[in-house]
Amino acid sequence: MNTTWKDDTVTLARSVNAVRFDAEKARADFPALHQDVHGQRLVYLDSAASTQKPQVVIDTLSEFYSRQYSNVHRGVHHLSQIATDLYEGARSTVRSFLNARHDEEIVFVRGTTEAINLVAQTFGRSEIGPGDEVIVSEMEHHANIVPWQMICQEKGAQLRVIPIDANGDLQLDHFEEMITPRTKIVAVTHVSNALGTVNPVREIIRIAHAYNVPVLLDGAQSSQHLPIDVQELDCDFFTLSGHKIYGPTGIGVLYGKRELLERMPPYQGGGDMILSVTFEKTTYNEIPYKFEAGTPNIAGAIGLAAALKYFRGFDIDALVAHEKELLDYATGRLEDIDALRMIGTARERASSLSFTLCAVHPHDIGTILDKQGIAIRAGHHCAQPVMQKFGIPATARASFAMYNTREDVDRLVEGIKQVLEVFT
Repeated sequence: MNTTWKDDTVTLARSVNAVRFDAEKARADFPALHQDVHGQRLVYLDSAASTQKPQVVIDTLSEFYSRQYSNVHRGVHHLSQIATDLYEGARSTVRSFLNARHDEEIVFVRGTTEAINLVAQTFGRSEIGPGDEVIVSEMEHHANIVPWQMICQEKGAQLRVIPIDANGDLQLDHFEEMITPRTKIVAVTHVSNALGTVNPVREIIRIAHAYNVPVLLDGAQSSQHLPIDVQELDCDFFTLSGHKIYGPTGIGVLYGKRELLERMPPYQGGGDMILSVTFEKTTYNEIPYKFEAGTPNIAGAIGLAAALKYFRGFDIDALVAHEKELLDYATGRLEDIDALRMIGTARERASSLSFTLCAVHPHDIGTILDKQGIAIRAGHHCAQPVMQKFGIPATARASFAMYNTREDVDRLVEGIKQVLEVFT
């Protein structure tokens, strides 16, 4: 199978020899999925919030804490050297996964939220001034809104918002009109967590770079569903969260072009981000350590590396095709339910779908489905401006991963029908 990219969206061209993804085989690697909930087989459809973990990640964490644990850097004893090698090896694994040019362009953080805050508090504080502008989109997660609001309020700058249409597609024609000589950065999500929209990020980057404006991509929802190549994308910053790509919680990545990271000031002060300290002056460390103050999440980084190696063991084209087929199948089945309203029908979507049911609160949907062993997410998904756009307080969201099957979708559909029976 070949994956053809056009206008930053994925077009799948199936060949007669296409590799078919074996979701059942992948499912076998995830011990949490092999349990009953309320007496029924667990159907886990909440992977946009957090994915389950394969056994290899669990084993890697156990091995590290059992036999390899020590603090990293500076230690001269055997265990410290092992832990340091594993930690820095994890950085190289992430660099390879993203196809960054240099290991030092990879900064370990707690997750996408901290990565965006880091850029806002370092690049933002040094580059943004009174009257300047930051551009985000109307579909952003709160983590890509609030940090920019904070820095704009502090600096007297303006936050500008690219609108979305009734389908949940970004209105690109408005975007280019919004860029001015005062625009300092564009920060947009690659894939919307609330709508599943796959944004035309290559076009966004092309337009922004024509005005010498850097672009940050929130990759929290894309890195586990689409091929990522930061050099090919030419984004200036890219973020991901380990727990959304089959890795541990509390670990994430900020990719930044080396020239940008080098001119940005430190994010936090403490150990490991310094070369020398006196009461008169501190000399800061090289990148990426300049941004990694204190003892890092060593086990998290090592576990993330194990997750990325596991993920890369699959045919990415087959995986993309599997998840697209599953999303299309789910969309078709849910659209047959008269009382159901789909929220977000963009031209290109990935991984998740959101919906409401007539006269049924999303929390009630989630609660009743849980009694049937079906795990979904209900709420505003940390995207309240999206909810306001569609005139609703919340949605129910089903999200898919490599381990989901058509049987899971069928269970969801039957579960929704039972929800309607309760409320009719």
